[in-house]
Amino acid sequence: MEKITEQLITEKFITELPIDHIFVFGSNSAGIHGAGAARIALLFFNAKTGVGNGLTGQSYAIPTKNEHIRSNSLRVIDIFVKQFIHYIETHPHYIYHVTPIGCGLAGYEAKDIAPMFESLRFKENVYLPQEFINIYNKQ
Repeated sequence: MEKITEQLITEKFITELPIDHIFVFGSNSAGIHGAGAARIALLFFNAKTGVGNGLTGQSYAIPTKNEHIRSNSLRVIDIFVKQFIHYIETHPHYIYHVTPIGCGLAGYEAKDIAPMFESLRFKENVYLPQEFINIYNKQ
């Protein structure tokens, strides 16, 4: 198989995806999906209230905040991102649309989060946000 050199970029506003596509968003461990991409996941991609980590419906939650709705440390977020990457490896039949997790309500910048996803940069089934691609292109 030929290596993919095109970077797949997540659309800015997503409210509909084909059935085998997964919306990947930043959440809190309590699974309160009240704002940002988490709210989009709840309204359009069947994220379940009370589930703050992993796959529900057509969405995958990566906790960027804890159960008290305080931002997780970068170290903790990195652990959850590694779990997500493992999920991708064991479920390659899905197409993943990663939003700029941690770069909204959790208060981090793309330069803080993008390196956690860099191994997915040219994966044929992963779309990454433009903010992350910009960081990779500066390196």
